[in-house]
Amino acid sequence: MKFVSVPIPLKRRKPVSIRRDVFRLSMPVLLSSLFQRLVSIVDIFLTGGLGAAAIAATGLGQLLMFVSMTVFWGLSTGTTVVIAHLWGAGRREDAGRAAFVACLACLLMTAACTAIGSVWGGEIARLMGASPDVQVYAAEYTRLVFLWMIWTTGLNVLSAIMHGIGDTRTPMEAIILVNILHVVLAWPLIYGKLGLPPMGVKGAAIAINTSEFVGCSYLLFQALRKKYIAFSRPDLQIFGRIWRVGWPVALERIAQQSGQLFYSSIIIGYGTSAYAAHQIGLSIESLSFMPGAGMGIAAATLMGQSLGAGKLRRARISHNEALRLAVVVMTVMALIFFCAPHYLIGLFSQDPDVIEKGSLFLRLVAFAQVPLAISFVYAGSLRGTGDTFYVFIVTLVAMWGIRVALSWVAAEWLHLSLYAVWGVFLIDWYFRGAAFAWRYHKRDLHSAAL
Repeated sequence: MKFVSVPIPLKRRKPVSIRRDVFRLSMPVLLSSLFQRLVSIVDIFLTGGLGAAAIAATGLGQLLMFVSMTVFWGLSTGTTVVIAHLWGAGRREDAGRAAFVACLACLLMTAACTAIGSVWGGEIARLMGASPDVQVYAAEYTRLVFLWMIWTTGLNVLSAIMHGIGDTRTPMEAIILVNILHVVLAWPLIYGKLGLPPMGVKGAAIAINTSEFVGCSYLLFQALRKKYIAFSRPDLQIFGRIWRVGWPVALERIAQQSGQLFYSSIIIGYGTSAYAAHQIGLSIESLSFMPGAGMGIAAATLMGQSLGAGKLRRARISHNEALRLAVVVMTVMALIFFCAPHYLIGLFSQDPDVIEKGSLFLRLVAFAQVPLAISFVYAGSLRGTGDTFYVFIVTLVAMWGIRVALSWVAAEWLHLSLYAVWGVFLIDWYFRGAAFAWRYHKRDLHSAAL
């Protein structure tokens, strides 16, 4: 890490430099996450002209993909943390070997997920209780996105390698490239423009596959050019370190996404327009995740590199700077969601019922922004120390013990309104923020070596 060469005392100089490092790492991650999420948002936006069933089917297909990505998020987090520790300790060759073994693991796991998802993805929509028209759209969409899932997982793991090294700019460039291509391809493929036949939601899936292929290829080229990956015999010891950090993250994401799947099935019970409003609201809300997610990755990277180099004070300052920035930005997002929800929902649908329901959803989301910021950054710092099992336990309790259980009681036992079911997620996020903050302040960084 470079420090500004200004003749002032170290105690004054260090936080300024670390704040710049947080910006340097988090801003490209923020933009990468924003543009990555925009791929899904553009699909929801463009399929909106096909009706509520197409929106619901696209949302279901994306949700199934997110559930399938749980294991890869575990692999990615473990890769980022281990490479950050090795890079911070100056062990560049070992970091390259860790990157190579992560790529091999990604290939093997993708083959298994592709085989399962491309065959059974549409059937899951039926089991979730989707209407017949939604099932038809969902089967088309999921089969194609799972068939070419390797480009999605490759983007994820290659980005994780670069995040651990501290190169967050290159993944940002790849995701921007993906978005440009996706927008150029999706509209004519969905609606049959520029001489192409109209393909509907199938066209949306083809656009995603093609654009992510290009983005993944770009990242692989840059990783090889910059020698981030060292080809060697697979090092099982390094993979063991990656998976020790990563498997709790995989379980955490499984708990999160499976719980979200169950939670969504409860929302579907309130009707197609309710689920369409829910899906649009989630797409808009995901924009607010970006600052928190970016600061969380920056916190994990700087925490890992600082601990690898034995710089504990720098690790603490990095966390504090990331937290401060996340809270400020997400507070601004909260004000936007609360004051202008109708305008935001109206960008995706002109259905009055969808706009009314989605607007109330966004106003509820506004009250979750600060606890979301706290949760993302504290969880990121805990992952940077290798304390991923605790993050998994908190996520499991919050999602299944609070969100799923309370929403099921509200809908099935008490027969409360859709808005009561939506309100449950506020309890979830306030609990997570408090639990992660408590653990971090109790954590002994001296014992956090991998």
